[in-house]
Amino acid sequence: MAAAIASQDIEELSQNGVEREDLQFEGASQVYVDLDFLPPGVKVPFPDISSTYHTPIPRAIKPGDPCILGVDEAGRGPVLGAMVYALSYCLKSYAEKLPSFGFADSKQLTHAIRMSLFTRICNDGQSSDDSELFENIGWATRIMTARDISSGMLRSQTGRVYNLNEQAHDATITLINEVLAMGVNVTEIYVDTVGPPASYQAKLSTYFPSIKVIVTKKADSLFPIVSVASICAKVTRDISLMCRDESDGRWGSGYPSDGKTTKWLKDALDPVFGWSGVVRFSWQTSKDLLEKNEGAVKVDWNDQDSADIRQSAMQSSGYWIGKLVTSEF
Repeated sequence: MAAAIASQDIEELSQNGVEREDLQFEGASQVYVDLDFLPPGVKVPFPDISSTYHTPIPRAIKPGDPCILGVDEAGRGPVLGAMVYALSYCLKSYAEKLPSFGFADSKQLTHAIRMSLFTRICNDGQSSDDSELFENIGWATRIMTARDISSGMLRSQTGRVYNLNEQAHDATITLINEVLAMGVNVTEIYVDTVGPPASYQAKLSTYFPSIKVIVTKKADSLFPIVSVASICAKVTRDISLMCRDESDGRWGSGYPSDGKTTKWLKDALDPVFGWSGVVRFSWQTSKDLLEKNEGAVKVDWNDQDSADIRQSAMQSSGYWIGKLVTSEF
């Protein structure tokens, strides 16, 4: 089986605002994390239900103080595991200090550096640097599980598919609204784009008309507050994947372009149910594996009253593996 992303996945994800370089696995991105550090918001055992975590407002931020906020994500391209949306915020006057701690384009940072920065944000530690970051930076994550992502992409909502862009937009808007509801005076928002930047910026501006909103590509390389959010998202994504690795480390990074991942997908395919909830059944990579399996047969749904269930099930896999040819609800 070729270790490459299905062309349909590349086309769909590119249309949904994923850069092509973000779709390809790089060996250096495959990490085996130290679970002695568990990010706030990550639970063990890892659930199939999406969840949100917010830090308390940092002590340095007082009511009414103008704050700057950044949003980024991790895990749009993988066929395995969660997609994590994250935001971070701090005093507008403090944002200029962020580069001095090493916050930069997260793709250019090693996993060890990302882990170090994230733990310093999370821990009210012994060093002055740890205490300073903890007291000045607030953040939040939305862990969107593979099961929920696929459920949204494979069902209709008000007559249309709830696609990856809409799920991403809703996660961003909800996270920002929750920070505002906490009483944080956000005056500027910077977002790494999902889809065309201009239309996304216009959309966010209608939701937050009194706040300056900037949406652009590669925002984490342009705005340090987005870099902070990107690190929160990437570390949370890495650890969440390891927390539910049911393959003893054999499934790799979770990207379809990672040969280790594609081998695990093929080897772990259940004769009836396919895979566990860690796999995104809505990805073409998953569908292709089911369709090309020699034991796959089409399911003939006979009950006309089960149209919605039938459509969802057929989209979810389209195939059962084994002897079953027909089924009725």
